[in-house]
Amino acid sequence: MRIAVLDDYLNVAPTLADWKSLGADIQFFSDYIQPDQSASVLAPFDVIVAMRERSAFPESLIQALPKLRLLVTTGARNNSIDIEACRAQGIVVCGAPGDPISAGATAELAWALLLALFKRIPQEAANMRQGLWQTSMPPTLAGKRLGLLGVGNLGQRVGRVGQAFGMEVIAWSPNLTEERAKEAGVRMVSKQELFSTSDAVSLHLVLSARTRGIVDAAALQSMKHTAYLINTSRAGLVDLAALRQALEQGKLGGAGLDVFEQEPLPANDPWRLVPRTVLTPHLGYATPENFAVFYPNVVTAIQAWQAGSPIRALT
Repeated sequence: MRIAVLDDYLNVAPTLADWKSLGADIQFFSDYIQPDQSASVLAPFDVIVAMRERSAFPESLIQALPKLRLLVTTGARNNSIDIEACRAQGIVVCGAPGDPISAGATAELAWALLLALFKRIPQEAANMRQGLWQTSMPPTLAGKRLGLLGVGNLGQRVGRVGQAFGMEVIAWSPNLTEERAKEAGVRMVSKQELFSTSDAVSLHLVLSARTRGIVDAAALQSMKHTAYLINTSRAGLVDLAALRQALEQGKLGGAGLDVFEQEPLPANDPWRLVPRTVLTPHLGYATPENFAVFYPNVVTAIQAWQAGSPIRALT
């Protein structure tokens, strides 16, 4: 049996699980495999391990991998895998959850980005190294309005921190109800009010056909020119062309982005040069605690499949 472990950018996978117990030929890929090369590179493998949604598995690729019998993804879901195509090919898809303690790591990163923007940390840190002193007056958070696009687990975590800072927290999502908002401890508003009155908007929605592009040009245009947009969820939620234009034209205070349309973000991607941004390389889930649980759960999933009793099956 041949196993491919994809997207091990940090070269940690070999040391975090008992891969030898599988008795298989295992190849670890630390470099991203370009989509046009995926079929030829992955064709020899019986089992593929995907890191979250880094590498896409559309129907065309699934059909080009006749040997593939098991696809294990870290995490509980993976929107980059065509589950129906896998089912049609008789490929089992299983999840491998991470560490429960790291469930709030993405919320922590959202706040790191928001604070970096509000307090102008990147600019002031760079200016300090150049011998400068106090080149701006960062505003206080207390009394400002934080808008949450989605109040699931992560949205609620972000909201509670905002309240601890003395911010007013409001929320909207396509399915949000007054009752649900009350349970989350936030005030429900319309989409228009959320974008037009918030000093910071943080996105916490699952990407789907219904939510793709939900942060459209109209929403961005309605935001205060001093407001910040934080996206640690999925790039597809935002009209990126409209966001880039707003940032380049100074119509938005800034954006903190941990997710991008193409990942890894190419070295020459224009987004790396867009002003008024704080960019991070999809760090929301990338904690040592998560990875230390991801890979042992992957091995367990492969062992269960080998024994004829797949666990955490998604197909």
